[in-house]
Amino acid sequence: MSDVVDVVLPCLNEAAALPAVLRALPPGYRAVVVDNGSRDGSPEVAAACGAEVVHEPRRGYGAAVHAGVERATAEVVCVLDADGSLDPAALPALVAHVREGRADLAVGRRVPVSRGSWPWHARAGNAVLAAQLRRRGLRVRDIGPVRAFRRRELLALGVTDRAFGYPLELLVRAAAAGWRIVELEVAYRPRTEGTRSKVSGSVIGTLRAARDMAGVLRRGSGVRQEAP
Repeated sequence: MSDVVDVVLPCLNEAAALPAVLRALPPGYRAVVVDNGSRDGSPEVAAACGAEVVHEPRRGYGAAVHAGVERATAEVVCVLDADGSLDPAALPALVAHVREGRADLAVGRRVPVSRGSWPWHARAGNAVLAAQLRRRGLRVRDIGPVRAFRRRELLALGVTDRAFGYPLELLVRAAAAGWRIVELEVAYRPRTEGTRSKVSGSVIGTLRAARDMAGVLRRGSGVRQEAP
């Protein structure tokens, strides 16, 4: 079994953040940057830093993540935002839970390191959705953008959302399939200057993400209830 871990980084105009993020990847972690229509030279920056670059013309967070997971070849794959808000050094702890059989899906629970790391509107929307999942039996506190899993098993879940509802549908389908889901705290920093979050960067972005995720719940979850 190869020790290499592929790291999928969905990317839209993250040229300012990419060099530091890619340099910070731990040894043995290989970057797969999925460009989703950047106009700031992000694909060229990523390639110059040694990352594999995938071009995904269909706009949407889920579309970018899915394209990256399909392109990845490692048994274990991580997903990480490319804006510098999450430290790649957090990935090995998530991967260890998957490799050692303690989890089928290890996800990061964001802990803001400063007041400006996570705007109130984004935090509130996330809290509401996480609470709905807990009422359905899934014990999570965050619908976060960092996770580790086995590639083949994740693709077999058949996640269909290609917008901001992707991470929520993934949690829902994983729980319905009986996956062991572990949530670990990860530091959440202000994103690199010159980048802007497509979700928390504006109230409109947050509302769009909440709309996509609420649609996942309306379509029916199949999440199994668990004993408290």
